[in-house]
Amino acid sequence: MNIINKLTLRHLKKNKRRTMVTIIGVIISVAMVMAVATLGVSFLDLLKRQTIADNGEWHVQYKNVTSEQIIAIEEDGDTKDLILSSDMGYAMLEGDEVTDKPYLFFKGYNEKGFEQFPIELSGGRLPKAANEVVVSDHLVKDTGINYEIGTEITVAIGNRMMEGEPDPLLQNYSVQRDEERLLENLEVHSTETFTVVGTMERPSWEDPWAPGYTVINYIDQENLNQKVNVDAVVVVKDLNRSIFKQAEQLAQQNDIVGVGFNDELLRYYGITDNDNLHTTMYSLAGIIIAVIVIGSVSLIYNAFAISVSERARHLGMLSSVGATKKQKRNSVFFEGAVVGLISIPIGVLAGLVGIAITFMFINTFISGALGATEELKVVITPASVLIACLISSATIFVSTYMPARKASKVSAIDAIRQTQDIKLTGKVVKTSKLVRKIFGLEAEIGLKNVKRNKKRYYATLFSLVISIVLFLSVSFFTQNLSKSVEMSQDGIDFDIAVSEGSGDISTLESLVQLEGITEHSLHKSIQLTSLIDEEMFPPLLLEYIEKEGGALQDGKYPFYINFYGLSESSFQEYADKVGTDPAIYQDPNNPKAIIIDTISYQDYEASKFVETESIQTKPGDRIELLFTDYDTNETTTLSDLEIGALTDELLMGTRTASLGGLDVIVPMETFNSILNEGAASQVQSSLYLNTSDPTEMQETLEEVVPSSMYIYNAVESRERDQQMIMFLSVFTYGFIALISLISIANIFNTISTGISLRKREFAMLKSVGMTPKGFNKMINYESIFYGVNSLLIGLPISIGVMYLLYRSVNATFEYGFSLPWLEILFVIAAIFVIVSSAMLYSISKIKKENIIDGLKQENI
Repeated sequence: MNIINKLTLRHLKKNKRRTMVTIIGVIISVAMVMAVATLGVSFLDLLKRQTIADNGEWHVQYKNVTSEQIIAIEEDGDTKDLILSSDMGYAMLEGDEVTDKPYLFFKGYNEKGFEQFPIELSGGRLPKAANEVVVSDHLVKDTGINYEIGTEITVAIGNRMMEGEPDPLLQNYSVQRDEERLLENLEVHSTETFTVVGTMERPSWEDPWAPGYTVINYIDQENLNQKVNVDAVVVVKDLNRSIFKQAEQLAQQNDIVGVGFNDELLRYYGITDNDNLHTTMYSLAGIIIAVIVIGSVSLIYNAFAISVSERARHLGMLSSVGATKKQKRNSVFFEGAVVGLISIPIGVLAGLVGIAITFMFINTFISGALGATEELKVVITPASVLIACLISSATIFVSTYMPARKASKVSAIDAIRQTQDIKLTGKVVKTSKLVRKIFGLEAEIGLKNVKRNKKRYYATLFSLVISIVLFLSVSFFTQNLSKSVEMSQDGIDFDIAVSEGSGDISTLESLVQLEGITEHSLHKSIQLTSLIDEEMFPPLLLEYIEKEGGALQDGKYPFYINFYGLSESSFQEYADKVGTDPAIYQDPNNPKAIIIDTISYQDYEASKFVETESIQTKPGDRIELLFTDYDTNETTTLSDLEIGALTDELLMGTRTASLGGLDVIVPMETFNSILNEGAASQVQSSLYLNTSDPTEMQETLEEVVPSSMYIYNAVESRERDQQMIMFLSVFTYGFIALISLISIANIFNTISTGISLRKREFAMLKSVGMTPKGFNKMINYESIFYGVNSLLIGLPISIGVMYLLYRSVNATFEYGFSLPWLEILFVIAAIFVIVSSAMLYSISKIKKENIIDGLKQENI
């Protein structure tokens, strides 16, 4: 080691505080980058593993293939594994009772399919011949029908068909029935005999509402059953975005009629043919990573840049004893290398340990939140470690190179005296007379100090601005992420629903009195229409009409109306939530309604979720309700309703209308008085309940509710939605907390280091008679100058970044842009509190120092 490097090490040891501050800054930065990269990789890994556990690992599906097409697919260069799959059809279960699950559903796989798809045996073995099957043990639990191993069963297999529909109903369509009979029929295409060779747990792909209990049989590739459609499911060798084009080309070359893709799994590999989603994924990732990288750069850079003056003095002394420009530059590079060698490995480990501890905590939420059987595991990739190291190394290099290059050009005398840092004229530090007049001499001195020490001022200001941008951008990002998840969820806000196909609510009213009900909503509903004037059209509807040429009737658009009548207690509770007086809706001579003016729906054509206005109107406006009897094709005017209130508050158990629809809510008495005889015959009644014990409540309802009514238990779906939001909240608020801590550490680091470097300056002010009170006033005014200027710069930049994030999400989730005013107010208050605290903390460390020692101060 040469003498310059030895002196550099000695200098680092002598200035322990500055060295530790720099090392800690780099460690925090590296840990943040490492944690974020690991979190992203690990979460995607969880989603991939869970998707594979639920639905098997496959990428492309070729539908209804022949033996020749199967051979062509198998021999294709992109095919890694070939799985044969078939939906043979349905067979009726024994018994005449109409239930929600009256079928056996026969699904077949070849041997590779048994390996790739999640089939968990509970007894026996997998089938090895076309006449062998494995049945779900869920069947005996639900129905008592027990097909023991070795049993031979003969079944008539066919397709579920609805009258007037050309295509058969699939397993994801629940049973179509009314109170008395099935509305679908089974068209039998074959009679088969099978031997039961095993039992299995209910497959994860079988939904609770599925119409048939799954039975697995074997597909013999050599002897395909020509009566059954067989699909070829492929695992490809190299996953990339060309998979879509290559699969379509293979299908076209071999006359294959249909191609499907495992979109969910491919999406987690970053592969999607949905351009909107693709744009959203990459633009969001790019923006948030850019924000994090900028924060990292600022944190490391400030740790070096704030002490440029002190380092320049040290380099000047080396120059005075013969050090060359190259040696001075290398001295600073060596200092950066030492800091990096210590900080980067510790930062990487700290990031991994931090994320591992976080995973231990949030794994408790994952099972319910995602319906997951898998857990988050810390996935370390060479790329994430390399990125963290490269970002930190590059930042340290930039942070050291700039001051070293500048210091190497300054003469030894100037560097020792540090005159290159302050080259001022009276004009530069001139301040307004109003500053002294309004705030006093201390404020003027504080402002002159800010102007005089521009480099330190800019470094501190940069740190504050970056902290503001980081916090607001991440807060906005996580808020919008939560909103997007909520829009894409089912939005179930009840435990149990009981529905009745007529307008009679007497039975439902009696159920409200059952013990254990904590909240309820009882309403009647019917779909009506209303012709809405053009001035009330929301902007999206205007765009749709212009684009699609929607049918107008005399300049009006026919809105469909979800018309709800609420029981007295339900309407009272709903009106209180909306913030309107329920009494004003009781006048029979002037019926009034509450209208939901914010709608949220999925636009399948544009592949996005949309939140927008349903109508542009105000309380006091009126809408006309129309009823169309489709048997006679006659339209009748029912009533002219006044709008009493507008709200975004949903009714329990309902989702909003989509574009061109309205949700209109009135009391039950108004609802009954408005409908004519024809409309009344089409009314449906529903009761939605929240209970203290959903399982016990369902058992009670099954005992007292007539068979003509339908009971739906939504607890599982609701809990999954709520736990998903909770899981996301833990993740997002944890992320915000991390960014907040980093921002505060950055500000404290910058300000405290800057104050330490000004010990000599403060000693000079005290030596010429500045009192402790005046000194404190000067520091307070400096804090105000820092805070105001950082907010004037940071808030506009933050709003720009937030708008970019909004535009990125807008490709898939469309809703209005709104600023997070609560977070902005918090930032404004927090900046002044943090700056003042950092200033006061730093000043308290040097307050009792002797003036002479301060004037001689060289190290911090």
